[in-house]
Order: sequence, then structure tokens, then C-alpha cells
Amino acid sequence: MDPFSPEGELLNIHTAMVQAQYTSVLNDYSTSDYSTSNRLPVQILQYRAQCALRQYDEVIGSISDSDARSTPDLAAVRTYASYLQKPSASAVQEAERLAEKEGDNLSVQLLCGTILARAEKAEQALQLLAKHTGSLDAVALTVQIHLLQNRTDLALQQAKSARSFAQDALLVNLAESWVGMRQGGEQYQKAFYVFEELAQSPASASAMSLVAQAVTELHLGRVEEAETALNAALEMEPENATALANKVVLDAVMGRDMVEARSKLERVDKEHEILADIMAKREAFQAAMAKYSPKFEP
Repeated sequence: MDPFSPEGELLNIHTAMVQAQYTSVLNDYSTSDYSTSNRLPVQILQYRAQCALRQYDEVIGSISDSDARSTPDLAAVRTYASYLQKPSASAVQEAERLAEKEGDNLSVQLLCGTILARAEKAEQALQLLAKHTGSLDAVALTVQIHLLQNRTDLALQQAKSARSFAQDALLVNLAESWVGMRQGGEQYQKAFYVFEELAQSPASASAMSLVAQAVTELHLGRVEEAETALNAALEMEPENATALANKVVLDAVMGRDMVEARSKLERVDKEHEILADIMAKREAFQAAMAKYSPKFEP
């Protein structure tokens, strides 16, 4: 059973996590307010929120070697934080070890599955996530991995399967919206309604929901509205790497100089994939140019 189901006391903190309200997850909830059996899941959610806020050192420093050895959830969190801080082969190997030894643990499935997917070991990640027992978090991550594989059909299949047992759960709505963004056409508008509702409601607004709204606005050709949403996201979280990356895209779409947006992103996350992609394309262009030399006719 999904520990974050509507029937459980974890519903509110989990909803805040799904809505990317990471500061709320950390400041508005305390493990002492929960039953003994739920204190570890709350702690894991708060560690994940810290990782989303790039507080990797704090997370790693909070989990001792003995705690990691005795509690698979904490071992998964520490490995996850270590990998996000600096991707390494050793962190991937530790994720694989945990996946093999503790594959039935939900935290291991989600966090080690994320590591494996980021390390381009998608099939291993999917095999691990397939062990879940009714977890919408695992379904949502599976959908994201299938989209990274350009398997929209499998992503849609997962989302529909979740809809059959979770009805109007927020994660199901989000998963269907992610798939819709890949399908395009009229699905853009459907996704927009989901993201806009999240972004504009005071109870659910976050920088990430505003970014999602901005991206759908861009796909719908509403550039000015996209800029408004993106500026709101950056006002809320000036160092949000995803918002800054999309600012680079927006500036390119609007024909603006991207130097300032790129510089800000480089300061926050110099390894961001959009920066790597820009560099790769620049190098490919320069390599193509090198094959030709100008000829001047007298």
C-alpha cells in the first residue's frame, strides 16, 4: 500500500513535496507530530526536500555510517545526496548494491532508481521501480524515465494504469500532463490547465509549478504569458536552476542575448544539461566550419 495515500497522516506533507513546496516540507512539519511508524517516512521526505534545495552537505552530514548501515532508507538518501552533489561511479555502484539487496524498500526504489536513470541505466531503474506495491511516486518516476527514453506509449500506459486505481490523485494528474506535453497538439492545453491551477493557487503555488506553467505557455505560443510566469518563479526562487534554464530558452525564443541568463545558470549549476547541450552544439558547429575554408575570387 502507498504510505502517502489519502487515508494516511502523511498526506499533507507528501502533497507539499509533490507540489515542490520544499521550504514548507522543511518548516511546516515536524517528525514529532507523527506516529512512531511514520516518523522515518517524514524524515525521508524532508531529506529529499533538502536535496531539491541543493543542501547536499547538510543531508550527508546528518546521516552517520551506522545509521546508513542499519536503515536502508537512510543509506539511499545519503547515496542520493552524494550523487546529486557530484555524480560518481562509486555512488552509482552503491545504488546498484542497495537495489540488489534492499529492492523492496520504497525509498531505495525511488532514490536509487533516480540515480540509475540519471546514470543512463534506465532499464535497471525500471526493473527496480517495478517492485513497488501501489506507489504513485514510483509510477510517476517510471513515467518520467519512459519519457526520457522517448517511449511516450509506455509512459501513457503507466499513467492510465495509475488512473485506474488512484482516480484524481495529484501525481496522476501531473503524470498525464507530462505525457501530454510530449504528445503535443490539444494535449498542451490540457496540461496547461493542470499546471496553471497549481501555480496560481496560494495553497499549491511553487517555483516549479510556475515553471511548468511557463513551459506550457511557450508551447501554446503565448510568449509574454510565459515570461510573466517565469519571472514569478525566479522572484520566488532566484537560484532555481530549472527556472534559469528555461529563462535561457525563453531569451533564445524572443531573440534576446542569452549571456546574462546563462551566466546566472552557470553560477548556480555549471553542470546543467542545457549548458552541456549548448556547448556540444557549439563544438559541433565549429567542427563543421573547420571543414570549409573561404575562397576569395580575385
